[in-house]
Formats: sequence, C-alpha cells, structure tokens
Amino acid sequence: MVNMKLSIIVPFHKGIHFLEDCFESIRDQGLTNYETILVLDHVEENVSELIDMYQDINIKTVELNGEIQRDRNYGKPSVEQQLQGFSGVASARNAGLDAASGEYIYFLDSDDYILNGTLTMLLKEAEEQNADFTYGKKASTWFRRMVYLAALAEKNEETSEEQDPGDHEQSDEHEQVVQEQTVQEQLRQEASENNPDSTDMEAPVNLSRRERKILKVQNKLVEATGMDAELLKLRAEAYHSLLVTRKGLRNISVLGILFRKSFIDENRIRFNDDYIFFSDSTFVVQVLQKMNTAYYVQEAVYVKRKHNDPIHYPALSQLKAEDKFEEYLLAYKECVSYTAEGSVLRSYLENKLISYYAGTYAPRLRRSEKETWRTDRFDMMRSVMQEVNPEIIKHLKKYKKQIVKALLKGNVKRATYVVSRHLGLKKVKKIRKNKRVFAYYLYHKFFTKMSVKENWVLCESFFGKSYSDSPKYIYEYLSKNYPGKYRFIWVVNKRTKIPYRHTRVKRFSIRYCYYLARCKYDVFNVRQPEWVRKREGNVFLETWHGTPLKKLVFDQEEVMGASPLYKAQFYKQSRVWDYLVAANHFSTEAFRSAFLFDKEILEYGYPRNDILHSENREQIASEIKKKLRIPENKKTILYAPTWRDDEYYGRGEYKFALKLDLHLLKKELGKDYVVLLRTHYFIADSLDVTGLEDFAFNVSKYDDISELYLISDMLITDYSSVFFDYANLKRPILFYTYDLDKYRDMLRGFYMDIETEVPGPLLFTNEEVVDAIRDIDHISAQYKDKYDEFYERFCSLEDGHAAENIAKRVFNL
Repeated sequence: MVNMKLSIIVPFHKGIHFLEDCFESIRDQGLTNYETILVLDHVEENVSELIDMYQDINIKTVELNGEIQRDRNYGKPSVEQQLQGFSGVASARNAGLDAASGEYIYFLDSDDYILNGTLTMLLKEAEEQNADFTYGKKASTWFRRMVYLAALAEKNEETSEEQDPGDHEQSDEHEQVVQEQTVQEQLRQEASENNPDSTDMEAPVNLSRRERKILKVQNKLVEATGMDAELLKLRAEAYHSLLVTRKGLRNISVLGILFRKSFIDENRIRFNDDYIFFSDSTFVVQVLQKMNTAYYVQEAVYVKRKHNDPIHYPALSQLKAEDKFEEYLLAYKECVSYTAEGSVLRSYLENKLISYYAGTYAPRLRRSEKETWRTDRFDMMRSVMQEVNPEIIKHLKKYKKQIVKALLKGNVKRATYVVSRHLGLKKVKKIRKNKRVFAYYLYHKFFTKMSVKENWVLCESFFGKSYSDSPKYIYEYLSKNYPGKYRFIWVVNKRTKIPYRHTRVKRFSIRYCYYLARCKYDVFNVRQPEWVRKREGNVFLETWHGTPLKKLVFDQEEVMGASPLYKAQFYKQSRVWDYLVAANHFSTEAFRSAFLFDKEILEYGYPRNDILHSENREQIASEIKKKLRIPENKKTILYAPTWRDDEYYGRGEYKFALKLDLHLLKKELGKDYVVLLRTHYFIADSLDVTGLEDFAFNVSKYDDISELYLISDMLITDYSSVFFDYANLKRPILFYTYDLDKYRDMLRGFYMDIETEVPGPLLFTNEEVVDAIRDIDHISAQYKDKYDEFYERFCSLEDGHAAENIAKRVFNL
C-alpha cells in the first residue's frame, strides 16, 4: 500500500462561498497522493453538493457535533462565542490531525486559498532537505480567488510581489522586502540593539531589510547556543518569519506552513482546545522550540482572505469577546512555559507582552467604563508582568518603562495618569497635523452635550460637493411653503447659489460638527460620517440617490472599492437612519436586503425627479440650455457613465478613462448633435475635451443632474442608476457596456438581467454607438413595449409631489 504523502486539513463552520474558493485552489495545485480532510464544525449549511463537485481533491469528512465545552479557569465562553455555535478552530484542527494519514500536514482555513504550485514547492523542499517544516509567504486580500488572480495577472511582473493587488497595502508579514541603503557599521549597530554585549557576526553589505532583521535574530541566538552556523541561520529565519514579525500573539499562525507529521506527533504538539483566539500561538512556539531544520520557500504563497461582511460572516479576529483578555494571558503563559528562562524565544514573547500591555491594555485604563480593567484585570496583568526579565524592562523607552513600572508597583492611579498623558499628547499631535481632528474632538466632548434644536435642519448632498438632488428639492419645498418655520444649514464646500434664507458650512469644519450635533433633522442623500452619534430626538432622513442596478452593500459578495470595510461601516451608519426614500417597490426590496434596513421606507418617488413632471419643464429646459450655451438647433446627448470599483486612487476617489470616442462621434454626428459629459460624483479625473469645445460639454460639476435630463434628447449610460430617473421622460436610452462581462461577473453583479430587462440596446463598440444614434427612431419603436413595461415598474410612483409627501411625513406637517 502506498503511503499517503499529504493531508490538507480544512476546518469549516460557516460560509460555503468561501469554501468553494478554498477547494478550487487545492484542485489547482497539481498534486497526487494527498487527501483533503474537511472538518465540519457544527455546520448548518448543506455542503454535500459542493463536496460531490470536488471529489477529485479526495475529500474525507470529519464531523464535530458534540456539545461545546471549554475548561477555562476564568469561566464560561462569552455570549458572542456561544452564539457562534462552534467548537473552534483548535478542536477542528486537532480532529483533523487525528484523522490525517499523510506524511506531511498543511492547515488551510476554509475562507482562504493558496496560489498555484504552493504545496508542490513546499513538499519538494521538505523532502530534499528532510525538514521538520517548510513555509512560504503569507499575503492578504479582501477579494475572492478569481478576482485576486485576475489582479495579479494584470500587474507587471516587476511590481512588488509582497503587495496584495487588492489591498493596496504592504503585508505585515516577513515578506516586506524593501531594498534600502546599508553599510556594514549600521548592520552591526542594529544587530546589537537588543543585546549590547553580543559579538556580531560579519555583516555583508547590500542586504535587504528582511535579511538585516534576520541577522539581528541570528546575533541574539549566537550567545544562547553553540549551534552549527547553517542551522543557526535557519532557526533565526524561522524565528523572524513566524514569530518576530507577527504582531502580538493573535497574528502568530500555523497557516502557510507544511509540517512533517512525525515531527508533530513525536513532540506531542497539539492545539489547546480551550482557546478560541490564540491557539496558533502555543502551537507555533512549541514548533520553534523543538525544530531542527526549517526552510523558507519564497514562491509558495498562502492568501489570507479578510472578511468584508463582519455582520453575516465575521472572521475570528472580528469577533468582540469580553474574555479575550483572559485568554491572551493564558496563551501567553503557556507559550512562555515551553521556553527556557533567558532564552531568545522567551525574550521575544516578553516583548510582545509589554507591547500588548502598553498599546492594547493600557488605553482601557483611561477609556473603559468597566472598572474591572482597573481592578481584577490590572492585578492579573501585574502578576504576569512580574515574571518578565528585568533586563528587558530596564532597556524600555520612556513611555513603556513608566507604564510598566506603575503596573509592577500596583499603582493603577499612576498607570492611568501616564496613559492619559500619553494619549493626550498623541491627540495634540494629531490636531496639529489635521484640523479635522479638533473638530471631531469638540463634537464628541462638547457639542453633543448641548441641547438639540427642534427647528434646525441640516442638508447635505453628495458629501457637500453640490447643492443638488433630493435634499435640494425637499429644502425648497419647505422654504417656499413654510417660510420662517425652520432654520436650514446647507453643507456645501464650494461657492454656489442657494435660494431662500440659510446658513452655509463646509464639510468637516468646526461649524459642521456643531450643527451636526445640534440639528434635530438631518437630510442626506449619501452616508453621514461614521463618527456621527444618534442623539435622542434626532430625526435622520436618508433620501439615497438612485434605483439600484448594481448590487449594493450586503447583496455584494465582494467589495471591490477603495474602502474594503464598506459593509461594516455602512451597517453602523445605516442604524442611524429613521426614514429611507425609495422611488419604486423594486428599490424597497433591494434596500431592505442590501442595507439590512428595517425602519420606514417612503415610497413616494424621488424629490429630485419632481422637476421632470413639472408643468413648465419645457421653459425650464430652454433656460438651462441658454445658461450652458447649448446650441438650440442641435439635439443633445447626455453621456453619464458610472465608476469602476477596482480602479481608484484612494478612498472615495476613482479613476475613469473615457471609452467613448468623442472624435468619432463628432466626425459622424457633429452636424446634428452635441454631447454632454457627466461622470459620477466619485470620479476624481477631469475629462479632457480639448479640441471638442463646440461638440462636447463637460458638465460633471453641474450641480443638478435632473436639470441635465430635461435638456437631453437621448441618454447614453452603462451601469449607472441614471437611466431609471431618465425613463420618467420616456426618451431614448442607449447602454454602452463595453466591459459588461467584467462588471457583471467580477466587480458588482446586477439586480436584474441587463441583457433582457433594460429599455434600450446594449452596445459594445464606438461604431455600434454611432449606428444606434443614427437609427434612434427605429430603436425607439423596437423598444416601445419594453420601455412601457419598464416605466410602469420603475417610474409609476413618480408624480411630481415626492418632496411634498416626504416633507409632510417626516416633519409632521
């Protein structure tokens, strides 16, 4: 019988959509003679169909369905943990180890995946070197495997392979390789920083940052062992990669490491079932303590997938548990118990404890309302800190030394004073660098303690970028029909004409924070700042800004935008809303699902569309055309594309490359038409219309898109929600969807079948756009029935009185 070469252990509790990516990455490893051990930990989802689909990866299931019991010294699992209803990753991995028959073991979490060839490379190195374990790089991403691989493929091979193509941030693991100027004297100085009495090894010049840091570990080991130089180097590299560079205990991980099973079994290394959060740390410390040889394989990449939906699918690190502190101390003490007094491993663990105390625990002395942080837990932390090597404490820098000494003396008052002063100085520095910080400080400390003004109304549209959209029309209705009844505050960052009496403030200014705290009514069409508190008596009206074609928030599997924590942020912000406006029944259903919104939805249509049903809309359109200097003798085409989630400069700033060939359109259609260019408010790029001034008009900064609808004879868009509003006019709509497959299948996904349900043709080339415009009368006739059905479904609630109906309901008029 042929011995099994590899056992891949995959614990699974929840999130079948994650698991499919995990299995797919195993399938693409090109392995033979292996097994995938799927440990089902109190699983409620039906995974049988998925298992059948992946029988070729040799799945063997192990079920954990017993009662959850944890023998902890500090009591029962927290409420949050019990609600999770699972035994935990430690128990699952132990069950996988017991069931494994492979010569090698590899742990792969069900929400993660590995790059092609990773396991083959690790196995090859392990067998050639007879290693206890081999390990590779650990990258991180917010995206599913298909998106991650597509992003990798698009990147130039010269770009940093340590950077996640989706995350746009460097990994905090050991693979941060940054070439810096080095000199031999610098290296020797750095290598002896934590051990001034050691004798430095010869340090070659031109080392990478990673190599220099490994050398520091190696120099510390020289004093402690008489080990062979080659083995010393291997141990130093493993210490650095798997312990030193991992922040705290929580980030010490078994993931990305291929273990020889005999090494694990002979040393009786297992995960501690009592731990929920820190079981990896005790396992890895034992491995490092017992290791003989281990090898790093740079090309082997484990991809840790972060969770952007902490409401439905929280990652372990996103769980908030009251007893995490106690578990940290237990895990730390267990880690230390595997090391010798004064050893290099123990010194690194002791430094991690000090960093945890100074950076995580100490601020709670000042900020937490729970007295236990200043009593029982303070005493627990003190008893653990008393075991730390005094020489390490002796060489601490000022703040850490002061706060540790206060702890050791049991002086909680002194410790609280030191951390308060430290946090205060940090706040002052932030205020000096950024005036907004001072405004936020005033908001939280002073403004929110003032009374709420019953007749004050704050209006904000598109983050203060314009006086526009539904807040504008609600404001104008109230100002016209109830003069003097309300005091209005408009958030506008630029000079613009606003009728009626009002107060104007800039977003994020001190005055902005003041009025946010004191106004009873808030009227927004986008999300409010995340730091805004809901005050008693405050009424928040969220008008939103369109019927959704693209899937939103919790209906998206992926968040491809520049804010990967979008779902968590949105959930927090939408809890503040009291009313949400919907233009149709379709939107109501989508908003309930996407926003997890369970309060009142106002199905009155959008106030911004009232102008489209105005009796004098033709006169309004004529005046707007004159103001914009649009030729009266030419028809007007409005081109209004949306942004692409994966193309951005930073949070809220998206790139846009114009794919519509304006020069071709001018050549073929310039005699009869002009084009208005209107990009989404997220887009940071300015469109260049040089040489097209008499044909293309860039109206992206024009405040009110509803007025642009009125002057347009035809709309060209892609996946923007503008066509739902424009359909109120029953004018032709063309869809220039040049990247349909990518947008639909990779970036967003749609609420409807865009190929069969929209009221106009999908066009994929500039030539098709030109032909469609020339043949627009025929296309209008062709799509008449579909247009009528679309209008009834999405526009039938619009009657020109949305602002009136919403104002009366929200303001009790």
